Amino acid sequence: MGKHRLTFYIVVAMILGIAVGYANHKLWPDPQTAAEIADHISLVTTIFLRLIKMIIGPLVFTTLVCGVAHMGDMKTIGRVGGKAMLWFVSASLVSLTIGMVMVNILRPGADLGLPLPAMDAKSGVQTTSFSFADFINHMIPQSAVGAMAENEILQIVVFSVLFGLAAASLGPKARGLVLMIEEASHVVLKVTGYVMALAPIAVFAAMAATITEHGPGILVTYGRYMASFYFSLVILWVLMFAVGYALIGKTALRVAALVRAPFVLAFTTASSEAAYPAMIRQLKKVPVSEKIISFVLPLGYSFNLDGSMMYSTFATLFIAQAYGIEIPIEQQIVMLLVLMVTSKGMAGVPRASLVVVAATLQMFNLPTAGLLLVLGVDQFLDMGRSATNVLGNGIATAVVAKWEGEDIDAVVPDEDEEDMPAAA
Repeated sequence: MGKHRLTFYIVVAMILGIAVGYANHKLWPDPQTAAEIADHISLVTTIFLRLIKMIIGPLVFTTLVCGVAHMGDMKTIGRVGGKAMLWFVSASLVSLTIGMVMVNILRPGADLGLPLPAMDAKSGVQTTSFSFADFINHMIPQSAVGAMAENEILQIVVFSVLFGLAAASLGPKARGLVLMIEEASHVVLKVTGYVMALAPIAVFAAMAATITEHGPGILVTYGRYMASFYFSLVILWVLMFAVGYALIGKTALRVAALVRAPFVLAFTTASSEAAYPAMIRQLKKVPVSEKIISFVLPLGYSFNLDGSMMYSTFATLFIAQAYGIEIPIEQQIVMLLVLMVTSKGMAGVPRASLVVVAATLQMFNLPTAGLLLVLGVDQFLDMGRSATNVLGNGIATAVVAKWEGEDIDAVVPDEDEEDMPAAA
């Protein structure tokens, strides 16, 4: 069991969390009391996620700067970046399309059997954050320090790429600085190992808090909607692996095995950021070179959010179906293309999928109050979205490495693949 300890501990913690949450919900059925208890329990998860957010900025900066600097020249950087963006854009279109097709086939919003919120009800979700101009403003940092302080991943990526390019162009003059940053990345990874030791406890608290507050009944009430979404995610997973297998062969299966622990961690915490440090460690065992991981993975966290993409079309059309609004296929295609652009500003925005859906509803004159229908189960759906984002970025990084001529078919000696603190 030594090779799979993290996965095992997380799964056990998830099961125990559900059991404790169910017991709490039965003992304290009053919604206000249950919510207060859930808030106290979720403090553990909040601490864990804050610790993860604390190290994400330094980790992205140090690894990405080193990755860009080690590539050596603009031609290599442009080639690798171009290949990565080709995959990201293609994957985004596929994810959005699958979401649109499946929600039309399964129609989970039709005959929902729930009272619909009044069309003028307020959802409490910001709806004006994703115009193209706002995306550009969101992407370019006013301050490198501010971007790090606010954990704006996209802005950190922009600054890190520019910093790495400058270091690469200076050659020997910047070699000492690059070595210092590389040493700093090892220190940050060590800190990551300490933080990751808390992962099972955080998973337990997250599941216990959610079930305590909402109870298992909410899963039954929204069962059709949730089952439809997860069925669609499974189709996306199968397609990603099929394409991955076509491009990198049996290595796709090795990638799947290695990213299992980050996948489960993202699923149980509903945070793909929580899995970022473990993804770096596991992708090195594929093996993918550090320079490819350091460059492609941060870009993927900004531009390759496959699960979030699918949810954007799925939830928008689900709400339209719930209100009995039929949207012509031509307008759905326009909606898909709009989402293709606006969703690229998701990175670093809390509950970004809901914000994108809210903006899309408003843009196409659909009732934004429909968000109230999905808010109650969004935590459960966010688990699937986050895990899918992790899976998509793992395959994307391996594919780009293969396109760059790396020997990712070589099998490195097995260590404790999913060891926690020691592996860092």
